[in-house]
Amino acid sequence: MIFTWSNAARVRFLKAPICCALLTTILACQSADPNNTPVVSGPPSTTFPMPPASGKSLSNMGWQLADGQHNFFSQYIGSVLILDFYATWCIPCRKSIPQLVSLQDRFKGQGLRVVGLNVGGPPDWPKVADFARELKIQYTLAVPDADLTGFLLSDSQQIPQTFVFDRQGRLTKRIIGFSDSDSEVLKSAVESALKD
Repeated sequence: MIFTWSNAARVRFLKAPICCALLTTILACQSADPNNTPVVSGPPSTTFPMPPASGKSLSNMGWQLADGQHNFFSQYIGSVLILDFYATWCIPCRKSIPQLVSLQDRFKGQGLRVVGLNVGGPPDWPKVADFARELKIQYTLAVPDADLTGFLLSDSQQIPQTFVFDRQGRLTKRIIGFSDSDSEVLKSAVESALKD
């Protein structure tokens, strides 16, 4: 009697060792010491997002003013700069703005500049003038360029988001959201940046 392999039998025969090896690998990985196994549970706890994929630097990014002028981040080197991303419909944004108004009033003579950047989208832009009057905003309000928003808000879309930059344009503080304790954190960050 001559034994011949059918194609199906050959495939089953060849699959068996591969399946056994795969199962052994999975079981070995599950029983590995968890103290020696690197685990990524979330994004790194950095305060600054990754550089933009376009390669464009922050210095060349900016925002459009209501009168059509365009400002660049680099124009604010030498000042302490707060960039605050907001929308008129955002309740936490409304709560944070009096703090920004107060800081601008108190420290503008020492070189503090505040720029509010509306990320509420085109339907929100016509509401900004009334919003500014209601909240007595005297600092600059603008619409950020897409590359600036994409860079600074790349790892979190939550608003408000407030960024404090020192006179050399270095990020010194980033606050995501707003709570009562953030008022003191923001004030301390501004005072510290103004001293440097």
